[in-house]
Amino acid sequence: MERSGPSEATGSDASGPDPQLAVTMGFTGFGKKARTFDLEAMFEQTRRTAVERSRKTLEAREKEEEMSREKELRQNEDIEPTSSRSNVVRDCSKSSSRDTSSSESEESSDSSDDELIGPPLPPKMVGKPVNFMDEDILGALPPPLNEEEEAEEEEEEEEEEENPVHKIPDSHEITLKHGTKTVSALGLDPSGARLVTGGYDYDVKFWDFAGMDAAFKAFRSLQPCECHQIKSLQYSNTGDMILVVSGSSQAKVIDRDGFEVMECIKGDQYIVDMANTKGHTAMLHTGSWHPKIKGEFMTCSNDATVRTWEVENPKKQKSVFKPRTMQGKKVIPTTCTYSRDGNLIAAACQNGSIQIWDRNLTVHPKFHYKQAHDSGTDTSCVTFSYDGNVLASRGGDDSLKLWDIRQFNKPLFSASGLPTMFPMTDCCFSPDDKLIVTGTSVQRGCGSVKLVFFERRTFQRVYEIDITDASVVRCLWHPKLNQIMVGTGNGLAKVYYDPNKSQRGAKLCVVKTQRKAKQAETLTQDYIITPHALPMFREPRQRSTRKQLEKDRLDPLKSHKPEPPVAGPGRGGRVGTHGGTLSSYIVKNIALDKTDDSNPREAILRHAKAAEDNPYWVSPAYSKTQPKTMFAQVESDDEEAKNEPEWKKRKI
Repeated sequence: MERSGPSEATGSDASGPDPQLAVTMGFTGFGKKARTFDLEAMFEQTRRTAVERSRKTLEAREKEEEMSREKELRQNEDIEPTSSRSNVVRDCSKSSSRDTSSSESEESSDSSDDELIGPPLPPKMVGKPVNFMDEDILGALPPPLNEEEEAEEEEEEEEEEENPVHKIPDSHEITLKHGTKTVSALGLDPSGARLVTGGYDYDVKFWDFAGMDAAFKAFRSLQPCECHQIKSLQYSNTGDMILVVSGSSQAKVIDRDGFEVMECIKGDQYIVDMANTKGHTAMLHTGSWHPKIKGEFMTCSNDATVRTWEVENPKKQKSVFKPRTMQGKKVIPTTCTYSRDGNLIAAACQNGSIQIWDRNLTVHPKFHYKQAHDSGTDTSCVTFSYDGNVLASRGGDDSLKLWDIRQFNKPLFSASGLPTMFPMTDCCFSPDDKLIVTGTSVQRGCGSVKLVFFERRTFQRVYEIDITDASVVRCLWHPKLNQIMVGTGNGLAKVYYDPNKSQRGAKLCVVKTQRKAKQAETLTQDYIITPHALPMFREPRQRSTRKQLEKDRLDPLKSHKPEPPVAGPGRGGRVGTHGGTLSSYIVKNIALDKTDDSNPREAILRHAKAAEDNPYWVSPAYSKTQPKTMFAQVESDDEEAKNEPEWKKRKI
């Protein structure tokens, strides 16, 4: 099918281009024949191209299948034992003869090679037996090993795997300077990227391992609880919130950047039953996040209660647990924690007992051991193992005990001689659950303290680390980083790690060199940039003093000489220096006036002459309306007698 252009549609009489039309339109090219297209040829070309591509794709797939079959055959030949290799050779020779015969028959019948199964044999193997011990094919065999050497190597490897001491990361350490007072709280987020420390100086400091350099400086410091000592810090299981427990009765939750998320409400201390009030009424001891449920945490206090909370509802606790003695009296819990699955709540009390509740049953404890530690001492820590079957307790009686919650009638192991001087000295399990770690305490400067490692299976003292000359208060062994964090009594936080056994954490910041302070930063003055730092709000530059004095001299207000103080009673509306009150002014200017005004008529007529000469106030106002003054004439007594009538004279 052909399509013609517009030149063919104009007619057959148009033999050539019209020169007049080209001149009129401004361009040439009229009268040329348009290009024609053969659609059937185009379709045929497209079909051939598609067929060619399909054929190439099929050939590539067949080659891949052939290579895979060849690899499988080689693997099978390598796996078969030496005794059966002769049979394999015979089978291969038979199969090769069959293949050759089949190939000849197929060639005679003009069939394709795609029907062949398996790769062809190499030319060297055709017609002669194969020697599998030939070095050209398989290579030389290694010399046989001594059985005793193999056994020794296996025993050494097993000992290294079984001995948990080799997994302690203590080859390197870094020191973080928190302050001068005791570091009483440590917290590390689940990923191990940030460390938070709190102390007796009320400060909470944030440390970012990825952002620190060799200077080891905290990137943020704040006081979330004002003037209360920090007793416990713990990241949530999601790492986005931090539980802050201080010496106050209200726990706080802050985010990763230190901003407050919620604060627990304070209860009514005049209510007898602590279950009827909405919050704690006395000093807190410690707190812990729920390991599974987001936003739920627990606190214990001197009001003899353990309370669970929700971040979304800070106005009232979720549930209340009330520890009691065997006689039913109140007892103060000193520490509390969740089990690893979050179903149990354990608390240690001042009477030496350890009580464990079911999280959903607040009335009676599920387990109660009344003499776990000495009565009257503060048990500073209880923690569960990672498998959830063993509980470790660090007592104020200088002991560390291990309990099996499945048989909670006596301790599994007990270790003494571990002095403690702080109510928050803790203990923790190693990530593989084979070791238990705790610290000791001494008076500052009276010796060195140690971080002690006990084996869980035998409870033997297997390892020690000398820390410093101050007490070890907090210890934390992170399972992902495999690094140990220690808080001491002299304001230091130490991080122990091994470059080969540990991951990230302190390894990220020790390789960074300390940044040098730029000279410009030390010499220039720091300016506060405000939103109003526009030219119209900017402070003028400080000019020379001489020009400013000359400008002030021209200002009449600034160059006006101040008036001296008034001497005497005062004048010009100004009160004298001897009296500034109204009463003194009246006494000195009015009551003690010595002018003689005894005759008021003379005092008024004193100004009559001046008023007549210069009428200013009254006379101008009545000049047109005032009548003329006419005074009556006064006669003397003699003139009155003469003018007296006659009848008056007769009567007299």
